[in-house]
Amino acid sequence: MKKKEMIAMLLAGGQGQRLGILTKNKAKPAVSFAGRYKIIDFPMSNCINSGVDTVGVLTQYQPLILNRHIGIGIPWDLDRRIGGVTVLAPHLKGGEAEGEWYSGTANAIFQNIPFVDMYDPDYVLVLAGDHVYKMDYSRMLDYHKQNNADCTIAVLEVPIEEASRFGIMNTDENNKIYEFDEKPKNPKNNLASMGIYIFNWNLLKEALYQDAKIHADSDFGKHIIPMFLEENKRLYAYRFRDYWRDVGTISTYWEANMELIRTVPDFNLYEDFWKIYTYLDHQPPEYNGPESDVKTSLVSEGGEIYGTVHSSILGTDVIVEEGAKVSNSIIMSGCVIGKGSFIDKCVIDDNCVIGKNVVMGVGEEIENTENPGIYVDGITVIGEGSVIPDNVAVGKNCVIHGATTADMYSDGQLQSGASLILAGEVIL
Repeated sequence: MKKKEMIAMLLAGGQGQRLGILTKNKAKPAVSFAGRYKIIDFPMSNCINSGVDTVGVLTQYQPLILNRHIGIGIPWDLDRRIGGVTVLAPHLKGGEAEGEWYSGTANAIFQNIPFVDMYDPDYVLVLAGDHVYKMDYSRMLDYHKQNNADCTIAVLEVPIEEASRFGIMNTDENNKIYEFDEKPKNPKNNLASMGIYIFNWNLLKEALYQDAKIHADSDFGKHIIPMFLEENKRLYAYRFRDYWRDVGTISTYWEANMELIRTVPDFNLYEDFWKIYTYLDHQPPEYNGPESDVKTSLVSEGGEIYGTVHSSILGTDVIVEEGAKVSNSIIMSGCVIGKGSFIDKCVIDDNCVIGKNVVMGVGEEIENTENPGIYVDGITVIGEGSVIPDNVAVGKNCVIHGATTADMYSDGQLQSGASLILAGEVIL
């Protein structure tokens, strides 16, 4: 196998529980973003744009949609005989009676040491598969080399009042890391780890074997980085000063999508010199009917708009029928919005059918107290493949998943903040 200077290991197996029913049937990196993309498209595109042509994608939770999307890596020019993209799921090792799940971020790399060794890299780039950003990893590698670093960690300045939510890197005047605080109550600074690391492979490999003897759930933030600091390894912070979003909750996911429809968005999806690639079947162009009204929105390929769409993002093959109005919402691929329906501040997952004269996202804003931090800010979420019958009203902060009928609603109303009980299961 041809030696590579640096390969990427992309951690894409997270369940993404904070995204609620959007990740009921798929891993967080497989969730749609900006209509036509999936979240994993961003780190994958960053790799090929940075000249990193060997990527191991580590999957675990609900991998079917993600595996199908990645395929053999054609959209990212990663369909190569030497290198390219390889999907790495938990598996049996020689002599074992049964396999084991990836139990931590570092444990996932540990279980795939033979894959990394095939390319005998000098450096390993470790990435999260669930963040939206553009980064040139080759510049980060140059910085790593210039500092003769053993490990380089990408960091982002966050508001100091939010710093306790992150792993914080304390550095000297040369950006050398001397201390790491995991979600400190009283942070000393605001340099938050982005979960992006470059390691010298020989040192990381040794550390993974050493830590595996101590921690079954070996993790970079909890175990490997502290180990490197204790052993006085050279750790440096690489400051990133561009757009980056962790779309880990319904609120942040909705906000990040809505930022894209500004007149001059902070995040440009259409730069020729740094394209974001994705897998899409051949689609017909968007069609706007004679009575349609589309303003300040992103409408993806295959869309048919006969009604009104304002300040919204629509995925591929979405149909908005006559008299329907969609505003401040994210409608994912394959959905149908029935005639005369009104949809406001909703997130509707793939392949949903919204009946005729449905009113959704109305009423008082009541927080869903059973899932604080997930279903808040008045956003109503409809899970993948759901069917909403004609002539019902759905309040704010509601969560619905499944095929429903009108008699499941009380007098045609589902109150704000409510959950819907289907077949004895509460969907939240």
